Amino acid sequence: MIELEGVPELIDPVMICAFEGWNDAGDAASAAVGHLDREWKGEVFASLDAEDYYDFQVNRPTVALEGGVRKITWPTTRLSVVRADTGEKSRDLVLVRGIEPSMRWRSFCNEILGYAHELGVEMVVILGALLGDTPHTRPVPVSGVTSDPDLARSLDLEETRYEGPTGIVGVLQEACAHAGVPAVSLWAAVPHYVSQPPNPKATLALLNRLEDLITVRIPLGELTEDSRAWQLGVDQLAAEDSEVAEYVQSLEEARDTAELPEASGEAIAREFERYLRRRDGQPGPAGGHATESGGLEGGTGGPGAPYLRDPSTGHGRPRKPSPKDEVAKDDDAEDTGGGTEDGAKDVAGAKDADSAEEADDSREADDAKEADDSQEADDGQGAEDRDASRRDEGGTDRGGDGDEGSGSDR
Repeated sequence: MIELEGVPELIDPVMICAFEGWNDAGDAASAAVGHLDREWKGEVFASLDAEDYYDFQVNRPTVALEGGVRKITWPTTRLSVVRADTGEKSRDLVLVRGIEPSMRWRSFCNEILGYAHELGVEMVVILGALLGDTPHTRPVPVSGVTSDPDLARSLDLEETRYEGPTGIVGVLQEACAHAGVPAVSLWAAVPHYVSQPPNPKATLALLNRLEDLITVRIPLGELTEDSRAWQLGVDQLAAEDSEVAEYVQSLEEARDTAELPEASGEAIAREFERYLRRRDGQPGPAGGHATESGGLEGGTGGPGAPYLRDPSTGHGRPRKPSPKDEVAKDDDAEDTGGGTEDGAKDVAGAKDADSAEEADDSREADDAKEADDSQEADDGQGAEDRDASRRDEGGTDRGGDGDEGSGSDR
């Protein structure tokens, strides 16, 4: 039976979990929850019974002297509550921090979910860190996954498709799904060649991603400076070993090559649309690429095209005309003859000009024909005159017998 004594009523509570061990490369995840507990001065209100879940030969208890008195600390999982109050928004965080249990994982998860139910937790966020082929000189990749398709769409997360061995993070997320509790896992990739804890850079990356998810500003304290110091230290160690330096360079080239598609035309267009949305406070177009005239390729363009969407109804609405649209409209009017009436006049004028040109061509053809006929007539008349002249010179026409006889008589 779960007893919650001294726990006040919580405001929009979110449960943040992290477990040392297989799911915590570089102690990045457990350090993130520890940072939240220190910054907001968390108060422990419950601890799970170590006898039920831990093998003490694997996770041994520790002994310490406190005021000259020996005290044994048993490995367990503790729950604390903090008030995340940044002045703008307040909400409570239930922090679950412990060691991955050695046994009875289903009972362990059921007990955690029992506390979540009693406290009215709205969502469970589980932090994890894994070893990956990522260079320490680049930003730490953090992936957010969930097994809930609706949650994946609403929070812009990936729907988990992992198959293979899993740890307590995967088991707890699946238990949340069966219990109907929204659950998200945030995973940071830690360079495998520098996996020893601590890794403040990975811890910082997890906290930044968590801040975006729960919409609460998280005080980072000295974590930013610790992250820079950690990277400088790894840089020095890598510079002292030529093989390590060469390997890091190969990882950098592979990472940069993998990210080249982000510089594609579509990515640039999406980034430009995001800039316009931030500037105008409006959602962007549903599809297509922005064109110079303000429309969309592959859609209905133009100044009046409904390429902006109303966030309340989801329907398109006309874009407000801009000064650039007015200039474009004037230019189009000038190019087409200044409107319908002027355009009709221009068409009529062009038709008259064509008709006049055809009439001129017809007149020129008639004149040429008359000139040819006149020339032929002149040529015929000249031939007749030459024949007559030849008859006068001979005194007779040799084409007739009587004439020939008369000529010989003379």
